[in-house]
Amino acid sequence: MLPLSLPRLAPALSLAGKPWPRWMALTAPLLLAACAQLPKPAPAPASTPAGPFSPAALQALRPEQFRSTVGSAAQAQERLDIDRARIRAASAQALAAPQDAAALRELAQALRLVAHYRTEIDSARPALLAALPGLGAQPVDIQRPLLTAAYTLYAFDAAPLLRPLLPQLATPREFAIAAYALMQSRQPADLALIQSQLAQRDRDEPRLQALAMAVSAAQGVPQPARPPLADLLAIRPGYPVIFSFQRPGRQQMGLALVRQADGRFVRRADGGLFNVEQLALSSSGLPGTITLGNTPQGLFTIQGAGRAATNIWIGPTPYLHTKVPGEASVAEYEQRAAGADEPAWTLDRYRALLPVSWRDYAPLQEAWLAGRAGRDEMLMHGSTIDPRYYAGSRFYPGTPSDGCLVAMEYWSPEGVLVHSDQIALLQAFTAQGRDRGYMVLVELDASPTPVALAEVIQSVLEAEARTPGRR
Repeated sequence: MLPLSLPRLAPALSLAGKPWPRWMALTAPLLLAACAQLPKPAPAPASTPAGPFSPAALQALRPEQFRSTVGSAAQAQERLDIDRARIRAASAQALAAPQDAAALRELAQALRLVAHYRTEIDSARPALLAALPGLGAQPVDIQRPLLTAAYTLYAFDAAPLLRPLLPQLATPREFAIAAYALMQSRQPADLALIQSQLAQRDRDEPRLQALAMAVSAAQGVPQPARPPLADLLAIRPGYPVIFSFQRPGRQQMGLALVRQADGRFVRRADGGLFNVEQLALSSSGLPGTITLGNTPQGLFTIQGAGRAATNIWIGPTPYLHTKVPGEASVAEYEQRAAGADEPAWTLDRYRALLPVSWRDYAPLQEAWLAGRAGRDEMLMHGSTIDPRYYAGSRFYPGTPSDGCLVAMEYWSPEGVLVHSDQIALLQAFTAQGRDRGYMVLVELDASPTPVALAEVIQSVLEAEARTPGRR
């Protein structure tokens, strides 16, 4: 999903009934070492119409061309003041009428603002907590944002209210959000409650499959070992690929590298490895199969560039159009023209796009589950959001979105773009005249520090060494 737009494999669980799908139990790495995919000769670039988002046009971009869609620093401050007043007013109204649907819808918008700016958290808390006991009787368009706020901002305070509410939530998405919020208590009894509720629900629902894996991990079930990173860096030979390395939980800045179609990684003018900071954290912080959650792990297809028409927080610099299965067709993933009789998506078809050693690594199937859950518009873009809203956060100076991958951009007080990692990323990806390819998001080991080039560079060199003609 686009960022905030305002007034816009773990082992199988032991559950009763039908077993969970077999692929969820494939947690061990493959016993046989997989051969690396050998790059094929790069096919000729598909003809791309000339225009403002063609590779040639993207190569000509310069930061000083762009003016912030948020305006100047003074205009941004004026908007913040207005939005803070809206939060306070909506909170007071909802606290006075905690079951009034109109008041709760306005509270929902206010809570989006609270998460966006990280402000007025204490002002909105009483209204949210007052609304939770009766939330089971409200429509899902009210349940989702209020449960999301409980997860993001008030999980500890909300836990006693979520326990009796959980069985009342019939829809998978809302149930999963409440369960993820309750899991933050880290209480074995809460995990048991969630597990017992899962046993009564649809085993094939993608959000519940992801939740079941999260519960097993929280219960201490051993998780699959990550396959060799160098194998992943050789994915989809013959196409350009952006690799986004992130931390579990997404609370630290990630790192993006670009591999060319010939298997070599993009270098800077001085010969160093091109890399930019990138954050794949949503404002909600929810997992990747949930609406407005973090960008899921996995393989995305990139289908050119574009510009957000109405979302001021994305800003004016072009985005790369990344898509997940379901949102994108099989033909788009295979980078070809659609035929008259196109095959349907299956998990095996998605897995076949991955290196052999990674096909049974469940975390990289999150993008597949997210597509089945209906997620879309998880783009790679810049940001006009003031990083100072998040000063003190572990991911500072990154700016969260609503599920996209955000590269750093810095704006002058007058609203002029002075530095853009997004433009640099666009130009690195399209340097050979192609704007169709892939993006891979993978989480590395947990750490309190941002992802560093030192963690991946040896794998980069190993992957490049496999390139034909490379010595």
